[in-house]
Amino acid sequence: MLNEQSLTSDLPVRFEDFDLIAPVFKALNDVGYETPSPIQAAMIPHMLAGKDVVGQAHTGTGKTAAFALPLLSKIDLDERRPQVLVLAPTRELAIQVSESFESYAAHLKGFRILPVYGGQEYYGQLRELKRGMHVIVGTPGRVIDHLKRGTLDLSNLHCLVLDEADEMLRMGFIDDVEWILEQTPEQRQIALFSATMPVRIRHIAQRYLKSPVEVTIKTRTATATTIRQRYWMVSGLHKLDALTRILEAETYDGILIFVRTKTATVELAERLQARGYAASALNGDIPQAGRERTIAQLKSGKIDLLVATDVAARGLDVERISHVINYEIPYDTEAYVHRIGRTGRAGRTGEAILFASPREKRLIKEIERATKQKIELMTLPSPQDIQNIRVARFKQKITDTLASAEDAFFYRTLVEQYREEHGVSDLDIASALVKLAQGERPLLMRGKARDEKRAQFDREPPRLKLASKRDFRGGREVPEDMERFRIEVGHQDGVQPGNIVGAITNEAGLRSKHIGHIKIYTDYSTIDLPKGMPPATFSLLKQCWVSGRQLKISRLRKTIPAEKGTVKRFMKTSPKATRRH
Repeated sequence: MLNEQSLTSDLPVRFEDFDLIAPVFKALNDVGYETPSPIQAAMIPHMLAGKDVVGQAHTGTGKTAAFALPLLSKIDLDERRPQVLVLAPTRELAIQVSESFESYAAHLKGFRILPVYGGQEYYGQLRELKRGMHVIVGTPGRVIDHLKRGTLDLSNLHCLVLDEADEMLRMGFIDDVEWILEQTPEQRQIALFSATMPVRIRHIAQRYLKSPVEVTIKTRTATATTIRQRYWMVSGLHKLDALTRILEAETYDGILIFVRTKTATVELAERLQARGYAASALNGDIPQAGRERTIAQLKSGKIDLLVATDVAARGLDVERISHVINYEIPYDTEAYVHRIGRTGRAGRTGEAILFASPREKRLIKEIERATKQKIELMTLPSPQDIQNIRVARFKQKITDTLASAEDAFFYRTLVEQYREEHGVSDLDIASALVKLAQGERPLLMRGKARDEKRAQFDREPPRLKLASKRDFRGGREVPEDMERFRIEVGHQDGVQPGNIVGAITNEAGLRSKHIGHIKIYTDYSTIDLPKGMPPATFSLLKQCWVSGRQLKISRLRKTIPAEKGTVKRFMKTSPKATRRH
């Protein structure tokens, strides 16, 4: 029989209230998380106590942290046989869960985790498994393959997590899941998470879980019909460029911009200030007096952009908020509803804009299903659109000034005196005054072609002297100060050059101006990088992830001429997997 707890999002809980180990707390502080989500607040104590649990919650509720944080707090780093196995329905979710574990385990020295899924070569997985792992995250089919080959040892398993169990049922994996359950030790903890509870899933919970605690997260899903909801697919460094374009194109009064962490509020506010916007941060670290002062400035129009976390924005009611921008997608549907509810109040219209990476697109679908409202794909203004808007607004400023200038006679007299003293036309004087009023910021953009390129790259690749030697693999000369590398991500992964540049600049600390030519093929790409990279930088690049795949960067030591537009692979290859999940 299941012990059910029905919860809302108003739990007065802090992460400090949980018995998590110090390195995990440190990781949470690094990313600036403030308070647990409802599923985390409910699940973490039971997970720490070793109880079997059933969590009924939708995707995006923060459930990964609900099991990752307590399990990491109980990991024995000296034991290299897998202690935790997480089953996920798709490789995308497996990678996402694995990345979350790595983030929370940032200060756990020696912690090792491996995602295993169909489509990966077995050789790399076998090599990593032999080195020893603490946590395995995998799709059912590939986990079964390893169990039958004897390459995955579950004899020391402490906990099995079934993530999105109803999705595994829908995809036809549920028999595989039950087979895996039969292979696990009798004394192990099980955590089952599912958005819905079909009969088959409930049967598994009753058969394999021992006196489980069931937690159901109920969410508020009503959104105001006066709010227009839009989204834009963007990630990494390009978010700030997209946000800047939107700010230039939209007609707004006050804007509330939501991010997930305290650190992000300060960083984004400072970047917006550097671009000339009146922006300020609002987070849980700001004293009450400072919070009240910031909100008063927003109300009075001294600041137009407020970058806030969910916790800091609770109870915020400012009439002039015309837009809510979800710069980072919220943990759950209820948080989204709360966020956009800050605009469109009392019958007024409002705008809600959501930024999401391609990997987060399914979270948009979850929000649409829960709210029963469509979120439309927005059209990002082009450089020409921005230019036209700038010119129109400048002209409007001239019109407004002419209509309201009380001392126009004095300035007209001043201009006439200057014209007579210097012998220049009224038009020349007006042009000079326009330039003076505009200041250092150019009214016109640099040009459509280059600006569109800047939207994809941070800046233009450096112009370096070319060597005479030609690399036939890329069909393009390699600059003498550069080396050509191969990365294991390509067109089939939906990758764009900007994604690669963003990942490398974010993770390895290389500036975009040091990144040369990028060529994308079907299942891999080539990239030119500076010669003589330090080993530490090269090691960081190997660990970068783009479009759900690890770069696995390697130097192109041998080139093979292309044949009929195709490119042959390296001679040294590994056996490929024949089964995909």
